[in-house]
Amino acid sequence: MKYELEININKPREEVIRLFDNPDNMSKWQKGLISFEHISGEAGQKGAKSRLLYDMNGRKTEMIETITNRNLPEEFSGTYEAKGVFNIQENYFYVIDDKTTKWKTVSEFRFKGFMKIIAFLFGSSFKKTSYKFMVDFKNFAESQ
Repeated sequence: MKYELEININKPREEVIRLFDNPDNMSKWQKGLISFEHISGEAGQKGAKSRLLYDMNGRKTEMIETITNRNLPEEFSGTYEAKGVFNIQENYFYVIDDKTTKWKTVSEFRFKGFMKIIAFLFGSSFKKTSYKFMVDFKNFAESQ
């Protein structure tokens, strides 16, 4: 399953990147994030791995983030692996004007085992959740 989303943020790109690139801010816009732990590589750089723990409606989910491309302020991409799910996430940031940034994401999900059934039954919820995170980040960024 692959999809693209975009949202305009009423902040200059440099401010959007400063907020987006700070792991301490993640819990301020990613509902359910319990912890973010760097586990290998140079933190925040290509090849770095981190463990993210989420509480998704009472169910704990752990995923491993691997940064695959860091070309800020234009792009930040990574993979996210959880039990039965592999997600490739590309984030692109475009200057609209001196006060507006467009954030575009390209998401691709691959599923194994039981998660194939979940994806078939609830596939649209992945896109809705992704967009909700984007809206929550927009609201967080614009309030700073």
